[in-house]
Amino acid sequence: MKRSHSLRILAVAAVLLGIAGCGGPSETKGESASSSTSSNSGAFPMTIEHALGTTTIQAKPERVATVNWANHEAPLALGVVPVGMAAANFGDDDGDGLLPWVEKRLEELNAKTPVLFNETDGIDFEAVADTKPDVILAAYSGLTQQDYDTLSKIAPVVAYPEAAWATPWREIIRMNSKAIGLATEGEKLITDIEGDIDEVVAKYPQIKGKSVMFMTHVDPNDVSEVGFYTTHDTRTLFFQDLGMTIPGSITKASEGTDKFALTRSAEQVDLFDDVDIITGYGDEKGKLLETLRKDPLLSKIPAIERGSVYLLPGSTPLGTAANPTPLSISWVLEDYVKALAEAADKVK
Repeated sequence: MKRSHSLRILAVAAVLLGIAGCGGPSETKGESASSSTSSNSGAFPMTIEHALGTTTIQAKPERVATVNWANHEAPLALGVVPVGMAAANFGDDDGDGLLPWVEKRLEELNAKTPVLFNETDGIDFEAVADTKPDVILAAYSGLTQQDYDTLSKIAPVVAYPEAAWATPWREIIRMNSKAIGLATEGEKLITDIEGDIDEVVAKYPQIKGKSVMFMTHVDPNDVSEVGFYTTHDTRTLFFQDLGMTIPGSITKASEGTDKFALTRSAEQVDLFDDVDIITGYGDEKGKLLETLRKDPLLSKIPAIERGSVYLLPGSTPLGTAANPTPLSISWVLEDYVKALAEAADKVK
């Protein structure tokens, strides 16, 4: 989920000059748009407001491109294969640029892998332009205004509703499905996922009401600070979907900031006395958890002291899926909730 670099704009200027004459988000794309109907095909032209502007989509898109993390999952879940999408740059277990739940969905649709945009150094504007999209989905993203303006010369762009990297999974689905004329289908997808969540959570009543803190990546060689995701981050918000709670310490720390992650020094660990369970990213060999337990300060955090901790296995697909997205939720749900329940069992 790397941020874009403005220098990329210069590299694609020649491509965009040819496209710019076709207009930005408010101009017609109807010449290449599909005339097929769906439950929402009559909604066009439609206007979508977001944090970076207002986008008008004149006709139902036929060629859908997505940038940044997970935006391709909403159309894929609804049976629409993007012409191009961001390659996975975290949690990709076999190096093919696809997370396992995305690969599975493509197989279910009997579809070839779309063009994969390498976003290691930011958005590849030229590659996006080459796919000739009718719309670019980025409801969950870190687009800058400059990124948005540049992409808008290629096709209408749907950016995040309020803050970068802070769009909850339901809104990812709602915004992206609306943009492609499948809002009703998107709502059904949300209902189906909620059903999956309810079914799994019902098996583990011990997690209900437990407070959870999600730690950020921690360097085992430097535990002088504790990082955690705020209430603006989807990882933290997802606990509420599971019937769990966000500790008051995290809620209070999140007030007055729009950052999705914060840190506190190890000397301030008493702030986390109200945390029942700690989860976060660990490593395959458990070195981090061992370090936390041996540290003279961090070991005093009640959750660490009693062992109600579950650290996700590093940068594996399971660790990636803790950031809830349209296809990953159901894929990881059973394993994730079971592990949280085992940690909850240690809370007295």
